[in-house]
Amino acid sequence: MKRNHYFIAVPLTAEAKHAIARFAADAAPSLPFRTWVHEQDYHITLVFLGDVPPEKMGPLWEAVSAAASRYAPFSLALAGLGTFGERTAPRIFWQGVKAEKTLDALRRDVYEACLRLGFSLDRRPFAPHITIARKWRGAAPLQPEALRSLPAASAVFSVPEIVLYRTNMEQTPKYEAIASFPLLGARAGQSG
Repeated sequence: MKRNHYFIAVPLTAEAKHAIARFAADAAPSLPFRTWVHEQDYHITLVFLGDVPPEKMGPLWEAVSAAASRYAPFSLALAGLGTFGERTAPRIFWQGVKAEKTLDALRRDVYEACLRLGFSLDRRPFAPHITIARKWRGAAPLQPEALRSLPAASAVFSVPEIVLYRTNMEQTPKYEAIASFPLLGARAGQSG
C-alpha cells in the first residue's frame, strides 16, 4: 500500500518563488547537483510528519489551525545561501531567510502541537531554508567559497498562512497543498 508523506510549511509567494527560480537557472550550469527543485515546490518546512493515519488527520487540522490562528501575518526576506551534508559534496543546497522571531515562535508552537498528538519529529534545531537542489554530483568537490560569490535571490514576501502539504513522488511538482491555516491573530513573535 502506498503511503503519503505530509509536512507543514510556510508557502512562498509567486514573486519569491520566481526570484529563486531565476537564481537557480543562472547557478545550475556551474553547480552540478543531481536534481533542482521545481519552482512550485519551494517552501520552508516547519514540521515533517511522514505518514499521517486517517484518524489523526482531524486532530492535526484542529491543532495546527489553533496554533496558526494565534499569530498575525508577518514578512520574511530571502537571505544567504548554504548547504547541508558534507561540505565538499553536499546533499542539499538551500536559500536562507533572515532571522525572524515570529517564524521561530510559530514553528515552535506547531512543532509542540504535533508532538502532543504523538508524531515522531526531527529533533534537530530549526534551520529555516528553502531547498533549491539536491545531491552534489560534480567530478570535483564543491568549493564552499564558490557559493559566496553567487548573487543569491532577493525578495521580501508576506506570510499570511501555513500549509499542510502531501508529497506525490511520481509527479512534478510533487508537493500538493491539502489544507491552509490562516494567521489570524494580533500576536507577533509570542507564543501562548
